[in-house]
Amino acid sequence: MRFVCDAPGHKTWFRIETEAEAAQESELMRHAVEKHFRRAYEQAAQTYRPAPGPFIEQDIGREAYIRRTMPMFLTLRDADGTALVTAMLPPEGREDRSFTPIIVGHGNSDPYPEHGDAIRALAEHFRLSLDRTWCYPYHRI
Repeated sequence: MRFVCDAPGHKTWFRIETEAEAAQESELMRHAVEKHFRRAYEQAAQTYRPAPGPFIEQDIGREAYIRRTMPMFLTLRDADGTALVTAMLPPEGREDRSFTPIIVGHGNSDPYPEHGDAIRALAEHFRLSLDRTWCYPYHRI
């Protein structure tokens, strides 16, 4: 995992960078982020076109391309490393109206009441709107 930003209450946002980290997040948070991470990774990998040149050098930029192309998966952790919230943001955290960010708590619960300040810190860091009505897919209508 890679540090992204700090949040109020001694919490920290980290980027999930590997399938193993996504699997751990799924287990800790009791939701399917691993499945979504794997699917996004595979879709990004399928669109990679190697640079012309010697065969041995063709995949040099592959991982960087995949990281830039696939959605960002993030986890909010407290000072003890406890997983609190999982987020999926647009690639590179850039505004993209065709992409709907997803933010969920344990078992797909609503994280906004307890961790709204940390979600606001993430929104400010990326200069995104991460409003509950837009990002929490299971809210009651």
